[in-house]
Formats: sequence, C-alpha cells, structure tokens
Amino acid sequence: MRFRRFMAPALAALALCYGASLVTADEYDEGQIKITREALKGKKVGFVPLSMGFDLPQAWYEGLKRDSEKWGYEVIVRDPNWNVQAGAQALNELIAQKPDVLIFHPLEMQAYAKLVKKAMDNGINVIQINLKSPNNGDAYVGANWYEIGAESAEQLVKACGKDSGKSGKVAIVQGVPTTATSQIAIPGFEDVLKQHPEMSIVANQSADWDATKAHAVTSTILKQNPDLCGIYDLWEVQAMGTAAAIKEAGKQGQIALVTYGGGQKQAGCDNVANGNFTADVIADATSQAHDLVNVVQYLLQHKPVPGSAPIGIYTTNKVITKDNADAGLCWTMEDLKANGPR
Repeated sequence: MRFRRFMAPALAALALCYGASLVTADEYDEGQIKITREALKGKKVGFVPLSMGFDLPQAWYEGLKRDSEKWGYEVIVRDPNWNVQAGAQALNELIAQKPDVLIFHPLEMQAYAKLVKKAMDNGINVIQINLKSPNNGDAYVGANWYEIGAESAEQLVKACGKDSGKSGKVAIVQGVPTTATSQIAIPGFEDVLKQHPEMSIVANQSADWDATKAHAVTSTILKQNPDLCGIYDLWEVQAMGTAAAIKEAGKQGQIALVTYGGGQKQAGCDNVANGNFTADVIADATSQAHDLVNVVQYLLQHKPVPGSAPIGIYTTNKVITKDNADAGLCWTMEDLKANGPR
C-alpha cells in the first residue's frame, strides 16, 4: 500500500511531463507545414448566415469550427436570424473589424451586393456560400441552382409526363422570389418543362420559407386544381407544410412532391422514405463545408487581391428517392460533430 501511495504522484508527474513533451515537441517540417501553420494562425474569418437555426449553416459552421481549432484562426459568427437589415448591419460591423475573410450567405440576390464590393474595397476576401449576389467576390461555394431546378423538373416529368396517365399539371411553391433559389432554379425548372408539352405549370406561389404558409398556399392550389399531378417546393423545411396539405387532402402518393435540401437525414432521406416527399434533390451541406474550409485555407494563405481571380466550387447534386433513401446518402448532426465533414 505504501508503495502505491509513493508511486501514484510520481506516475502523475511523469504523465504530465510526457504530455507536455507531446505538446511542445517540434513537428516534423517537410518544408510546408510550418509555413501553413504560421499563415493560418491568428487570422480572422467572419461568417454571416441567413440564420443559425437550420441544418445548412450548422453544417458549414461545424466544418469551420473544427478547422479553426486545428489551425489556430478565429471564426466570428453574426446571426441575423432571417432579417436582411440585421444581416446588413452585421456585415457592416464585421467589415469595420477587417477580418481576413468574410463569408456571406445572402438571403436576397441584391441585398448584399454593395456590401460584397465594400468588403473587397476594404481589402477583405469574400466567399459567398450556397446563395450569391451578382458580385462574385473571391469565391462561390455551393449549389448550382439552375441544375437543381432542372433535375427537380425531371423528377416531376417522370411522375406526371408522357405515358404516366396523369394530367401533367404541376405547381411551384417557392420561398422568397428575390433569392437566388427562385431567380435561378425556377428558370431551370421551366426550361425542362418546355421540352415536354404534355406538362404545364398551373400555379406559382410564394410561401416565404415558412411551412405554415406553404400549407395554406398548397391547400388553396389543391382546391383550385383537383387534377394536379405534382408540386415543386423549393426547400424541404418549407415543403413539410406542403406535404401536410397533400396528406390532409387524402392525396399522398397521388401527387408527387419534389423538393431540395442539404442532405440532413431527418429533413431529407427520412421524409422520402416515409412518403412525404417523392424526391429530394440535395446539394450535400457537409460536402459544402469541406469545400468551404479548403477555400478559407487557400485565401488565408495566398491572400489574393480581393476580387482579382474569383472561383466557383459547385456541389455535385444527389437525387434521393425511395430506391436509395436508406443508402447512407444523408448525414446526421451527431455524425458530423463526431467525424467532421465528409
């Protein structure tokens, strides 16, 4: 017993010394690692999402958080909670602080366009994530909205087009018409339908990204178009209201519902599996988080003249249907926090 009492503090001290040696030990320098660490350490990255209250920004932030902790740069988040004016104020405040990189997630295409230029005029590199203004900034990381609209239309053509025995009538439930989502995805959707004369759009309504409003809008559309075959709802969270209206009308399985999402399992794959959605065209948010982190690292190290060489990294889409809804194509926040972006 005396031996154990004597050895316990000695072993603890040894463990502390060993732990300290691991922390202070020189990292092997292959010629680049120290340069990279020095370039990233102490830098500042600002991030203004639409809101931190849903899965996409949460996935992007998780990627940034893990990477910043690893490399020693700081991520400053300002959450405007869907308010464009609050977002503009947050961006102006961050521009005044002059971070090295500023990440924009603009709710409306024009709302932050001048702020992108203002940030660059102040020497700040700008990344726009998943939605963008007409000004390019230094990088766009996110969805190809035209392609998402086109692929969504293809899914409705499968359900409602030639030889389906259906009316071919479809409706659009969009969010806010001034967002890139509507401005770019709907033309993609319409261009595909132009190739299928048996298809027609009989309604196009806005629901402001609100599931309750989507429910009310959809209920009205269904009453006005009893032979409706399909609906394109531009976001899966909003589409839950659309799905509820279809179900209440007794038409689940009869009316195809196609939507878009970031690949989170509960919002996407689960709703396809249970029949709420016919198809979910996803631009995986964890893949975007991975791309975002890589672009941040590049800009922090290279520090190009803001706006001098803009790049685009577009997410490869996946289409979730009942055939692959259980194939592991979606992600969970638990897995993301445990293992990081894919």
